[in-house]
Amino acid sequence: MPTQRSKGTCEPLAADSGNNLHAGWKASKRTREMTSFIVMDVLERACELERRGKDVIHLEVGEPDFDTPACVKAAACRALEDGFTHYTHSLGLLELREAVCEHYQRAYGVSVDPGQVVIASGTSPAMFLLFATLLDPGDEVIISDPHYACYPNFIRFVQGRPVEVPVFEEDGFQYRPEAIQAQLSSRTKAVFINSPSNPTGNLLSAARMRAIAQLAPFVVSDEIYHGLVYEGQAHSILEFTDRAFVLNGFSKLYAMTGLRLGYLIAPKAFIRPMQKLNQNFFISANAMVQKAGIAALREAGDDVRRMRATYDRRRRFMIDGLRRLGFGIRVEPTGAFYVFANARHLGQDSYQLAFDILERARVGVTPGIDFGKNGEGYLRFSYANSIENIRAGLKRIENYLKTR
Repeated sequence: MPTQRSKGTCEPLAADSGNNLHAGWKASKRTREMTSFIVMDVLERACELERRGKDVIHLEVGEPDFDTPACVKAAACRALEDGFTHYTHSLGLLELREAVCEHYQRAYGVSVDPGQVVIASGTSPAMFLLFATLLDPGDEVIISDPHYACYPNFIRFVQGRPVEVPVFEEDGFQYRPEAIQAQLSSRTKAVFINSPSNPTGNLLSAARMRAIAQLAPFVVSDEIYHGLVYEGQAHSILEFTDRAFVLNGFSKLYAMTGLRLGYLIAPKAFIRPMQKLNQNFFISANAMVQKAGIAALREAGDDVRRMRATYDRRRRFMIDGLRRLGFGIRVEPTGAFYVFANARHLGQDSYQLAFDILERARVGVTPGIDFGKNGEGYLRFSYANSIENIRAGLKRIENYLKTR
């Protein structure tokens, strides 16, 4: 039997009761119209099967299966022992913000002032701070299609409007600058980029990033998968423009998903408004976890190199295995820990296909429709799991395809 990942998410969850409220009660329109995060629906169904004694292999969730580096855990424990359990500055510890600046100078040769950095309880809260500060009702943000599933919901929640620009497999899912140009309007506030990308695992070239930087008033760059690059080079948008907002964090690169720590780099003019939001809605990020973040940036380099080398071996193994099973991969992904494979030969309903694979093969995969209508017909496979489990999962899918 394949070794199962140790996950803290396989617990019973409350059912969605939005449509079953007491007569006359109704949840807000913005929450009723929000789409679910389908990969979590897949995971939660997989967990339900596991609670019934079924063996499920998880290739759906983008969560590192590695333990958090020892230096990070030690720093968190020291902080607790030292009584570092109170509020911090609402922008975050100055030492952590300085460590973020050191990292961007070292990795990309760009100068960032600690006064441009906001520490948050994860990259998602940082994204909320960003769009709540940047957008007025009706302002537009250009996003790729496919895209990370939650981007449109963040934008719509603050009454902005996501404008989707299709990207294509034959281009390695890179933006075409001329396609962005065609969607610009007087309400365009920013272009949103994500490289390496979720769900595709592909990188934007320096040339395309430079071209995008010249198009819009601002560029929002989600750099959460930086450091997980196996071929080529990831570039920060800050190499090309200072009219940029950078989202980053510790979950993916440092295997710190449950510790919830992220940050935002922004033009100084936006920092005080974001600080006021943070003070009102979040106060500050977890104090002892900020100490752990300092250790991650300054001490965990060897751990990162080891994890990255392992991911690369899994990446090549998964690409070869999926191609052998007939899935289409025209441009090999070179970053993050995902393969976005063309499954249109199996049908156009990726949602139905993913859940059928889960129910019949006991393998969790993510339907492409979770990432936008241009992702329909694809499946996302995560290699944030052992080669042993990936091999077993691919064998189960092979048997599924033979009997389908």
